[in-house]
Amino acid sequence: MNRIKEVLEKKGIKQTWLAEKLGKSYNMVNSYAQNRRQPSLETLFEIARILNVDVKSLIQEN
Repeated sequence: MNRIKEVLEKKGIKQTWLAEKLGKSYNMVNSYAQNRRQPSLETLFEIARILNVDVKSLIQEN
């Protein structure tokens, strides 16, 4: 499980903006945000870089 949706909402960033920055479709980013798909580690680190957050903040602890 990831916290991408929570981090985006907290920062006031739209999924469409993130999709554009990542070079991925809105549907793919939405799948990540809704936890229907999990991004690869490489993509997770890229998301963290784009959002200027520690990658650990994107990962939900159990």
